Amino acid sequence: MTDNYKLSTINSQLSLAPWRSLLAGSLHRNRSLVYARYLQLATVRASGRPANRTVVFRGFVENTNQLKFITDLRSQKVQEIDLYPWGEICWYFPKTREQFRIAGRLNLVNAGDSDPALQQARQIAWQEISEAARSQFAWPQPGENKAAASVFQQPAPDSIAPLDNFCLLLLEPEQVDFLELRGQPQNRSLYLRDGQGNWSVRSVNP
Repeated sequence: MTDNYKLSTINSQLSLAPWRSLLAGSLHRNRSLVYARYLQLATVRASGRPANRTVVFRGFVENTNQLKFITDLRSQKVQEIDLYPWGEICWYFPKTREQFRIAGRLNLVNAGDSDPALQQARQIAWQEISEAARSQFAWPQPGENKAAASVFQQPAPDSIAPLDNFCLLLLEPEQVDFLELRGQPQNRSLYLRDGQGNWSVRSVNP
């Protein structure tokens, strides 16, 4: 982890971003929709072309603005993040017709990370997911030719200690574009974080 990222983490712990309450409200009002916690994460391939996939929001790292996701160390997205550690999520809440586009730096926390706090967060994330979700990390190499069905029928992994290929993926936001599709005209706000970790907000045309 770079010194800049550590500084960013410290700053984010000092005060929660102003858009956090908006996102919390959207999650609460859409809580009846199971898929409201699904969103799209875009990264950049080695070729320079975009890559996109659906991921599940796993909450925030305590007392920070860092969004939590999980991924497999063997996945294509890990290779992409290693090359270009930046990404953007697009999150649409159908019940309230709100969209959040959140861009920032991506940080992978794997079994070899030396930060004890991040390792603890990784272990907690492993313990919070279902047994079925943990079992997927014992499946064969993602993206390879489909293996025999019997290979996927393995005993469930330990529920306490994460498998080595289990990664906690953190997004440290630097820009948040919030769009309310209700109203005429629609309301759109742009939140930006400066180098000291302070957030500003301005209303922009939708």
